[in-house]
Amino acid sequence: MPSSSSQSAKPVRVAVVGFGLAGSIFHAPLIASTPGMRLTAIVTSNPDRQQQAREKYLQAQIYSHVQDLWSDASEYDLVVIATANRAHVPLGLEALRAGLNVVIDKPMAATVADAEQLIATSKETGKLLTVFQNRRWDNDFLTIRKLLKANILGPVTRFESRFERYRLQPKVGNWKESADPADAGGQLFDLGSHLIDQALFLFGKPESVYAEMFKRREHAQADDDSFVALRFSTGVIAHLWVSQVARLSGPRFLVRGLLGTFEKWGLDPQEDDLKAGKTPTNTPVWGQEPRERWGHIVSEINGVSLDGQVESEPGSYPLFYARLRDALREGTQPPVNPREVVEVLRVIEAAQKSAHQGRVITL
Repeated sequence: MPSSSSQSAKPVRVAVVGFGLAGSIFHAPLIASTPGMRLTAIVTSNPDRQQQAREKYLQAQIYSHVQDLWSDASEYDLVVIATANRAHVPLGLEALRAGLNVVIDKPMAATVADAEQLIATSKETGKLLTVFQNRRWDNDFLTIRKLLKANILGPVTRFESRFERYRLQPKVGNWKESADPADAGGQLFDLGSHLIDQALFLFGKPESVYAEMFKRREHAQADDDSFVALRFSTGVIAHLWVSQVARLSGPRFLVRGLLGTFEKWGLDPQEDDLKAGKTPTNTPVWGQEPRERWGHIVSEINGVSLDGQVESEPGSYPLFYARLRDALREGTQPPVNPREVVEVLRVIEAAQKSAHQGRVITL
């Protein structure tokens, strides 16, 4: 959706719906740090969060009800849906029909059918729709992309990826632990959607899916210890783990090729930095991690052996909103194509079916 030079000089006016973890820790700070964007409204019905928003974002309009935002839709260019999963689709549809461009937090929807409805409404209204798959800009993932592009590992044979934590007590009443399908709760939808998205982003659509999903903790209502295996037409096999019951986690990534192997431990620092109040504007060097956390590579190129550390690429969550700004101003591609996220949901649905039936599902 190209814009004139005079329009492109205007800041993109952004409203954030929801001010919990996603809205307050990820979206609001990143938007406020993006040149050419202005955080102009926040919607939350929670009085404590309203006060927090007022104190931190003095110029933002604070709404208690989303319908008030829709009434003022002409005052905004973009709305970010950062609510609980079950509200993603209805709020996304309302925002598009109100004439607003839309960002929806991952996993966008609980089903492929609901995601397709969002995309169809985006086309009908002519408004941009994208999904916050921020971990495409993790430092370790960016490093792996660089290694694969340079073919330093040779043809990839196996790709292992993990998000493993230890939280023995389920959060009672938290929608992320809910068994209701509308909540899209459990680890497969939560952290698993990131791992699946990264694997598909690297290797395309898989041919088959095999999964194991368990509720290990007492009183757990949704999966808290799951495994997904993806087979790609190129011969690549991806093994993905998400768990809340791992006292010792495995490597974050392990990538094996015919020429070499890359191993990386630990998590990208950006989430912890955002939680600590750091932002891209108040931190001198954003997204970098110390040498002791760099990954390790063993490979051989043209007879030259490599065995040592690989400096991590800087993580760059701010790129999501910078690219979205450019898409809105200049008509470039959005940072995440929602069609790609539909494929992630298709894999999740196949994984659920595989775990239930105990068999490989062909896509």
